[in-house]
Amino acid sequence: MVDQAATPEGSASAGNDAVNNTSFVMSDRASMLIRLFGWTNLAIMLVYLINNFLSNGAGFPGAGLGFATGGDLGAEFFQFALYPIAIGVTFAYVLVCRQTSLRTDSFTVSSLNAFFIRAAFWAVLFVGLADTLISFLRIEGFLDVFVSEQFSKDLGRAQFRGPYVHVPLIGLGVVMAFFTRTLGFHWLALLIVVAELLIVFSRFIFSYEQAFMSDLVRFWYGALFLFASAYTLLEEGHVRVDIFYAGFEEKSKGYVNAYGSVFLGISLCWIILFVGMDNKASIINSPLFNFETSQSGFGLYVKYLMAAFLSVFAISMMIQFVSYLFGAVADIRGEAGKHMPKPSDAH
Repeated sequence: MVDQAATPEGSASAGNDAVNNTSFVMSDRASMLIRLFGWTNLAIMLVYLINNFLSNGAGFPGAGLGFATGGDLGAEFFQFALYPIAIGVTFAYVLVCRQTSLRTDSFTVSSLNAFFIRAAFWAVLFVGLADTLISFLRIEGFLDVFVSEQFSKDLGRAQFRGPYVHVPLIGLGVVMAFFTRTLGFHWLALLIVVAELLIVFSRFIFSYEQAFMSDLVRFWYGALFLFASAYTLLEEGHVRVDIFYAGFEEKSKGYVNAYGSVFLGISLCWIILFVGMDNKASIINSPLFNFETSQSGFGLYVKYLMAAFLSVFAISMMIQFVSYLFGAVADIRGEAGKHMPKPSDAH
C-alpha cells in the first residue's frame, strides 16, 4: 500500500487540510474575541450601574481611588475593584465555555433580556395600580379609614411612598418574572386603552376627573414604548430605511448588523447611561434619587420612575444589541439556527 502522505498528491492534500484547520482556529479565535467583547461589555455595564447606586444612592465616595474624591480610600478601592473582578469573571466564563457557539450565546443574552423586560412590565403594572388606588383614596378621604393618620400622612410624601411602597412592588415584579413567560406588551397596551376609556367615561358621563388618571396613562404609555424597543429589535420590527440591505446576502447582512450594533447601537446606549448617570444631578439620577413627583399633590408619585425608564431603555437595548452582535457574527460564520426563540418561550 502506498502512503498517501508520501506522494505529491498526498502532500498537497495534507497542506490544504492544514490551511483549512488554521482558518478554522483563527475563526474560533475571532469568535472568542467577539464573545469576550460582548460579555465584558455587559459585565462593565452591570458594575457601572452598581457603582452608580453606591455613589449616588448609598453615599459611597465613588471609584476614584482618592484622586478625584478624597474620600474613604477603602470604599473607593472596593468600587474600583469591581471592574477588574467583573472582567476577570467574564474572561473565565468565555475560556471555560469556549465550545459555546455565538448563536447559543445570542439566545442566552436574549433570554436574560426577556427576563429583565418581564420584570419591568410587572413592576410598572403593580406600581401603577397601587399608586392609583392610594391617590384615589387620599382624594376621596377614605385612606384614613384603612390606615392610621400618621401612615396616611406618610403616604403623601414621595420619600416614603417610593422606598416603602414602590420598591417592594418592583421586587414583587422581579419575582413574578420568574414564574411567567409573557412579556406583557399586549396586555399593557390593552390596559392603556382601558385607562384612557375610563377617563372619557368619568369626564363626560360623571363629570369626574383627577390628575392621577392621566398620570397613569402617561406612566404606562411611556413604559410600553421604551420597554418594548428591545423586543422590537429582536423581532426585526424597527423600521429599516435602506436601499441596498434587502438585496444583500446573509453574510453581508451580518457585517452590516455587526458594525451597526457596535458603532451605532451599543455606543448610543453607553452615551445615554453616561449622560444620564454621570453624577447625582444628571437627568436620570436627579429625579430618581430624589423621588421627584409632579406638581399635582394628588397625582401619581411616579415621575422619578419615568425618568428611570430611560435607563431601562438603554440597559435593555444594550443587552439586545450584544445578542444582535453575536447573531450577526454567527451569520457571517454561517452558523445554523438563524431564528431566535420567542422571548416568551426563552427562559
